[in-house]
Order: sequence, then structure tokens, then C-alpha cells
Amino acid sequence: MLNVLPDWLKIIYVVFAFCSALFFGALKSVLVGPIAALILITGNVGVILALFPTHVAWTVYTLIKTNRFDFPLKVAFLFGLPALFGLWLGLSIGGSVLVGIGYGFFAPWISSFEAFRHEDESNKFFHSLVDGTWGTIKGSCTVVRDFADICYHSYPLYLKELRESPSSDELRTLRTDDPTLEAVFFRFIHVPACIIVGLLGLIVDVPLYTAIAVVKSPYMLFKGWQRLIHDLVSREGPFLETACIPIAGLTILVWPIVVIGSVMMAIVSSMFIEFDEYTNDWLYLREGSVFPKPKYRKKRIPHSPEISVGGRSSEAKHNAFPMQPPPVMLMPSLSSSRSVREVIREVKMVQVWENLMQSCEMAGKELLDANVITPRELYDWLNAKKGNESAIVGIGLPCYSFFQNLMRSIKVGSEGLVLLDGLEITHLNRPQDRLLDWFFHPIMVIKEQIRVIQLTEGEIRYLEKVMLFGSDPQRMQAWDNGSFVPDDALRAAQLQGISRRMIGLTRGASKLPTYRRKFRHVIKNLIIYSIPSDDATRSMSMRSVASV
Repeated sequence: MLNVLPDWLKIIYVVFAFCSALFFGALKSVLVGPIAALILITGNVGVILALFPTHVAWTVYTLIKTNRFDFPLKVAFLFGLPALFGLWLGLSIGGSVLVGIGYGFFAPWISSFEAFRHEDESNKFFHSLVDGTWGTIKGSCTVVRDFADICYHSYPLYLKELRESPSSDELRTLRTDDPTLEAVFFRFIHVPACIIVGLLGLIVDVPLYTAIAVVKSPYMLFKGWQRLIHDLVSREGPFLETACIPIAGLTILVWPIVVIGSVMMAIVSSMFIEFDEYTNDWLYLREGSVFPKPKYRKKRIPHSPEISVGGRSSEAKHNAFPMQPPPVMLMPSLSSSRSVREVIREVKMVQVWENLMQSCEMAGKELLDANVITPRELYDWLNAKKGNESAIVGIGLPCYSFFQNLMRSIKVGSEGLVLLDGLEITHLNRPQDRLLDWFFHPIMVIKEQIRVIQLTEGEIRYLEKVMLFGSDPQRMQAWDNGSFVPDDALRAAQLQGISRRMIGLTRGASKLPTYRRKFRHVIKNLIIYSIPSDDATRSMSMRSVASV
């Protein structure tokens, strides 16, 4: 609709839409923000404080029981645990407060601006007024639930893996091969030395990196404004589409808040990593620099196609003196922001989750129909009962489903991963999500390994059996799915290696924040699917499943 309007009407529409979204967003932030922030802060802080004694007990017990560390190193860790627990309390509670305030007050505001990207032109102002109210409150409850899953389920799983790690793994020791008392003493003296170095690092690094971040903040503020205003004038990046100009205008207004947030992140991150290089990447600065180097030339040298990075043209080489200064490295200019069309083509993380969960639900229905898994096993997992049956549902079922996704991608010749609805994820359109980066490259490596060894149909069935029932050898032998175990020892070792890596990736994915909440929904759907069609029985069973 906007494309058929004259330019002056487009400008009026954009200004009016921006002002309306700004007013509605501010109104919703004042009304809804305190409620959402209170839910998120009290929920997360309540989880932290309620589980803190349990976390301390779990950690100390795991440190004592694990075979990965020798006795002197365990003692050293025990001395350092109080400081780590203190950092956990301070950072987690402080982070919950900041996240709660930021989410509660800015989520409704952003929703008002995003409403103008709605396809229905007549309902844009209605969505600008309504969107971000109840959704923000529900979102704060979801954040609390995911955080509770991390604290109550994911962290104990990490500790359990550390306790049950095989003795063949590398043993971390504090002892030395020299048995003399002098050698042992010098080995133990490293512990207080490391503590002193750590304290000195906190005393020196935190103030210095804080000062660097504060000094850089004005440059980051004006550089960001310059980039955004340039995109606004040239209609690039977020300003490419007319319907997206309001939310892009909000970006200009809240850019100072982004800069303040980066300074605060620098203060927190300086305790653990060298945050200065991250800000250099954002500002396109050289590594190790605090400010960009000044430009002494006012006239730009015309670019010659014969000049390359770190090199000289053929004519310059011909007329070169015997002693020449080193060539100047040509630094690239700021690249333009990605356009909205490019962002829309990018696969979103929520699409990946939904597709993977749908695949898992379909695989579960097939296994239920074939009586390979039973509703009792689903109930046991949903009721958080431990044991092999719970592992079959919690790890075996998603691993089995994901292996089928990999095989489907290999059969169609995809360069990436083909999901259930035909959506293909490649290196070009994958979600720009830090969590996905930990899994996408290993998944592509496993996919390539499976493709190269060219599995037969019997070997595929064997891998499916191992991934589903790997925790229960008796169930694995009892399931006759037409599998074939290769006689070649090398071939069998390759299959075992693939199954171990697939199960390891599934275990890692099961610890992610949103995984458990979505997977519980899948298990509930499978239980409902297995309930008899009798109306009275089905309604009663559905109520019992919903209450779990």
C-alpha cells in the first residue's frame, strides 16, 4: 500500500507512525513494565536463593567424587569455591535485576514499533497498542521457567557427567613426578600464588578495562549515530523498507542506552575475558588499540586495481629504490549494514527449534505405533524419574530423530541441514546465535563423516538402534529393525564413534535453556497421542498430563 503513495504522504505516514509507536510504547512500558520486571526479578532471585544451598552441596559432592582431579587439586578447588559462589550470587542477582528492568520496560516499547511491520495495514495501530502487553508478562514468566530449568536440571547434569566421567579420561593433577618434599612444596605453593595473581588481576584489570570502556563510549556513541544516520539518509540497512523505518528510528533514540549497556558489559566481562578486543571489533579498530589512529592525509590516494593488500603496483616495483619502507596495510572501510530483506531470508532460531521438535514428535509417534517405546516410559520421563527408561526418552528419542534429519539431508544432497518442512539451513542463512554456533559446525562435521563412509541400509538401522537404546543393551538386542552389525572392526569402530558423537551433541543440546520446556510439550503430545480414543478416558488422561 505504501508503495503507491506519493513521497510526501510516505513521509507523513512514517512520522505519524513513529510518534504513535513512541507514545503507545511509552504508555505500555509504564503500565506493563513494572509488572513484568517484578515477575522476572523476584522469580530469578527466588530460584537463585532457594537452590543456592543445593548448588553448594551438589558442587562439593561432585568435587569429592570425581576422578578427573587428584586430591591436592581437589583441596585447591575447595579453597576457591567460596569466591566462586560469591561471584555467582553477585553476578546472577545483579544480572537478573538488569535483565528484568530492561526486558520489562523495553519489550513493550519495541513491540509497538514492530507492529507497523504487520501485513494488515488496517490493524497496525491496533497492534501497536495491544502487542507487548500480555505477551511481555508471559515472556517474563517463560524466562523465569527457563532459568529454573538451567539451575535445577542443566547444572546437575553437568555435575553428573563430571562425576561419572570414565577413569580413562585425562587426570588433572597438582602433584609433580618428583616425589621429594621440596618438589611437592614448590608445587603446592602455586595455589596461593595463583590466588594472589587472580586478586591482583581483579584489582588492576577491572578498573583499567572500565576506564577504557568509558573513554571509548563517546566515540562509540557518535560513531553509531553516524552509521545509523547515514543509513537513514541513503535508505540502507534497517531503513531500506519504509515499514521498518519507525523501529529503526527507535534504534537511533535508544543508541545511548546501548552504549551504556556495553560499558556495563565491559565492567562485568573484564573479570573473565579481555573485553577490549570485542569493543575493537565493534568499532573496527586495530587489535590492542584504544583509539583509532589519526589520519594525516586529507586527500585520499586514488585506488589502483594493481594495488593489493600488503603489496605494490607493478610500476612502483619497477621504479623502486633499493631500500623501501614497508607497505602500508590497506584497512577496509565500514561495510554497510545488512538490509531487511537479507535479515528476513535468515532462518530464525525459533524456526529451528520448532522444526526439530516437530521431527521429534513425528519420530515418537512412529515408535509408539510400532510398540518400540511405551507410554509408561513417557510418563516416567515427564515425572522426572531417573533410570534407563528416562534416558531412552530424554536422550535416545531426540538423538534418533536428529539422525533421521541428517540422513534426509544427505540423501537430497544438501550442503547444510534440511528440516522437516523442507527448510534448509546452511552457513549463509543459519541463525546468528551464539548457542547455535557451538553445535552447527560439529553437526556439519558429523554429516560429512556419515556421507563419506556411505552407510548401507542395515548400518543405518544399526545406528538408529544404538542411538535410541544405547543406555539399555537388552532393549537394543530385543528390537529387530533389520539392522546389520559390520564384521570389519574398523567399520564397527566408525559407527560407534558416530553414535557417541551424536549422543554427546544431544546431551549438550538438552542442557540449553529453552530445550526442556519445548521437549516437555512434545512428550505431553505423545502421551495424549497414545491415550485410547474413548472420550471419558481421554479427557481424564489429558487433564492429568496437563497438571504435570
